[in-house]
Amino acid sequence: MFYVLSKILDVFLMPLSWAVVLIAYGAPLTRRALRKRRVRPLACLFGLLILVVFSLDPVANALFGALEAKAVRTMDPAKHYDAVILLGGLVDEKAMEKSASLSINDNNERLFGTLAIMRDGKADYAIISGAPVDPKTPYAEAQVLADQLVVLGVPREKVIVEDKAMNTRENATYSAEIAKARGFSRVLIVTSAFHMHRALACYEKAGMKVDTLPVDFRTYDPDTASGSWLPRASHLERSTAAIREWSGFYVYRARGYVD
Repeated sequence: MFYVLSKILDVFLMPLSWAVVLIAYGAPLTRRALRKRRVRPLACLFGLLILVVFSLDPVANALFGALEAKAVRTMDPAKHYDAVILLGGLVDEKAMEKSASLSINDNNERLFGTLAIMRDGKADYAIISGAPVDPKTPYAEAQVLADQLVVLGVPREKVIVEDKAMNTRENATYSAEIAKARGFSRVLIVTSAFHMHRALACYEKAGMKVDTLPVDFRTYDPDTASGSWLPRASHLERSTAAIREWSGFYVYRARGYVD
């Protein structure tokens, strides 16, 4: 139920949704409304302003930058880990079902970060955590990523598949169960920098002391580089993703999933 509600909440957290509602509220829908001047131009103007502002590169960069600033790398190069945990959110299962070929999104550095740890001999096992979004799909994310690690040279017996977690909280909960059952005490988690703050809080709430390896950094330093001030749909998408991550953390806190 929480998974369904979180997806519904996503719709209301998108700047595009806010803009559509405001423009629809302010736009005249009938001639009668026009004659009676029931037009709310400020609502339309504010809706358009939201679209423009959140479609700017500097705005998207600032929103993502605030998240990435909380992503602290605590991985100890001198430490040997019992396990490295790869958090899911990489596989496009629908695209794979259509094309019957691997389809990984922009979070792919999570996979390659985990691969580097295993290839360098920094961890004994890799735990791949993530359930299929659609239970009917033949391409369960955790298994797809586990298979990919094996193709890239990680021994099959060193890869543990956790395919029940539907969200970050469950990533932590089910991974903690595996770690306890196998006696893992030195654990490293790998996820995108923008997602690390919430992920770490979930693992701490699950009673796991973990080190962190944030990857997939997406922001630039505004003091040394300048972004485009032309509105673009790609920047709106980035702003929306950042807002979703911020809201996810505070929803988790409200439900007691994190401290």
